[in-house]
Amino acid sequence: MPPRKKALPRPLPEGWIVTDAEKRQWRLGKMIGQGGFGLIYLASPGTGKHDEDEAEFVIKVEYKENGPLFSELKFYQRAAKPADIQKWMQVKRLRFLGIPKYCGHGIVEFDELSYRFMVIERLGKDLQHIFEKQGKMFKNQVVLNLGLKMLHVLEYIHENEYIHGDIKAANILLGFKDSNKLYLADYGLSYRYSPNQIHKKYEERPKKGHNGTIEYTSIDAHKGVAPSRRSDLEILGYCMLHWMCGKLPWEQYLNKPELVLEAKTKLMEKLPESVTQISPHGAKCGEIAKILSLVKKLGYDERPNYHMLQKILLDGLKETQKDFNDFLDFSPVSEVEAHGYCLYNAKENENSLEKHKKYKKKNKTEENHFNKITQNLTKELKPRTTQLLTKKKYAEDECNKLTGSDRQYEDEYLIQQANDDQIEFSWRKWCLLLVFLIILIVIVTLY
Repeated sequence: MPPRKKALPRPLPEGWIVTDAEKRQWRLGKMIGQGGFGLIYLASPGTGKHDEDEAEFVIKVEYKENGPLFSELKFYQRAAKPADIQKWMQVKRLRFLGIPKYCGHGIVEFDELSYRFMVIERLGKDLQHIFEKQGKMFKNQVVLNLGLKMLHVLEYIHENEYIHGDIKAANILLGFKDSNKLYLADYGLSYRYSPNQIHKKYEERPKKGHNGTIEYTSIDAHKGVAPSRRSDLEILGYCMLHWMCGKLPWEQYLNKPELVLEAKTKLMEKLPESVTQISPHGAKCGEIAKILSLVKKLGYDERPNYHMLQKILLDGLKETQKDFNDFLDFSPVSEVEAHGYCLYNAKENENSLEKHKKYKKKNKTEENHFNKITQNLTKELKPRTTQLLTKKKYAEDECNKLTGSDRQYEDEYLIQQANDDQIEFSWRKWCLLLVFLIILIVIVTLY
């Protein structure tokens, strides 16, 4: 019974020898992964056994009737010839361009089933693995550098009339022996947008809508429109936003594609404010907003200004005092260490905003109460304050009489004060004597 189209193939035995179209032999090692429709094995050239830990190649296998590996193979054969890539790097003055090296392909029969295989260089861990291990947060400079490296790759494949169509962290891999090299891999959904230099026409096909990875797929893809250069750039913008912020505003709607489309449309319509609102404090999301703003203005068949897009990220990278060729620091960091405090998605933003409003309202009430008390106290104390100020002024005036120019009268004042006290004492003495005499007379009279 022939295999069902798009079914995951039955595993091939380890150690199996396959021969490619150029009559080169390859030995299959252990299986190290699988995609939607294919399997991935370590591989070594020749028939002899090699140390798998040092294997420099992998073989991707799927049923011959399937399509993704065939599309990927055609991309490598047409657009990713090693000589063409090397020439492009020289023209653009690049040290490295992140497209995996194609090594061969062929058809193999096993257990009465036909398999298509393709040999490419071995790559290391994918970016999704690192992203999740770090708690879904990358540093500013890492995100800007990632975006810049992917822009260089996209410019190359676009100039060769191809669209990648499925940019995401799972399809971006580190070099096997050089963690500073990044490769945009898996061209199973690659698409020729301009065969014979005639661009595909814009046509919405709702029945084919929402194609691709729902988190990142473009607005055009949601509408069933064939992918274009602006689609790839839009997808990259969403990826960078995710890497920078940790989440996307539409993550809670992933099981409802129409709501995801609505959220993406709203984000694109309200740029750059929409990006700024979900950006962590201190994050360089301004560059992402600028890129998405330029993408928004692009026509469906218009060639992007890659130089301008790259310059936006390069300028942002320079502000972090990092260089494009610097080592990519994927060391784990906390949210605060990466960017500062962040309000991630719309729901969290709404809850935090509501808490802020309540806190602000409470503070306003307390502030008004305090102001009222202050006003009442001021009203009550004002007359008393005026009275005290008047007395203070009088006392100061009296003191001034004894100082300064009036100092010469101080002795006279003291002598006069002493005389007054003596006169007052004499008057009191005579009054007491008179009272005593009156009492004495009354007593004598009664007896």
